[in-house]
Amino acid sequence: MTVLRLATPDDVDGILNIYAPYIETTSFTFETEVPTLEEFAERIRTYLINWPWLVCEVDGVIAGYAYATKYRERTAYQWCTESSIYIHDDFQRAGIARALYRALLDILKMQGFRNVYAVINLPNEKSVAFHESCGFEYFATYEKVGYKLGKWKNVGWWRLVVNEFGDDPPAPVKFSVLDKSFLPELFAEKIKTIKQ
Repeated sequence: MTVLRLATPDDVDGILNIYAPYIETTSFTFETEVPTLEEFAERIRTYLINWPWLVCEVDGVIAGYAYATKYRERTAYQWCTESSIYIHDDFQRAGIARALYRALLDILKMQGFRNVYAVINLPNEKSVAFHESCGFEYFATYEKVGYKLGKWKNVGWWRLVVNEFGDDPPAPVKFSVLDKSFLPELFAEKIKTIKQ
């Protein structure tokens, strides 16, 4: 059975099972040490105050997850957010990433964000193709911005506009206070796109 739902701190084992190999063996994330279960559970708890964090579960196993987080500190940036997605190797190419991301982006739109940024460590043709297929557009590369696994790395930036701009926009709604009554229908709709 495949389930799309909100993450909870209790998902930490399944999520770290996906994320830890990216930390240890790739530069797709610039994180260099695997967080403890307690640290990562607190990260999930903290992020869920302001932004959505979603998981896809297949027969009780976390197959992938997607979340949004703060773009930058200053108040004038509050209408922007950064997105991330990770899928377990055993569940690649089943449509899980697209279902998770479509749900995440719909929620961010409901919250009132305008720009969603994807930051991709280059080269990463698979992530670039995926984000562009979701409507993200490339706009910049930061050259030699990070050093990991013995190499200086470039990072590309992609942007997706999820709401119109306009004057005097209200602040985005914190995820913790967002009316979530639409989520079951949203998740049910997106899960239909996953190969069963």
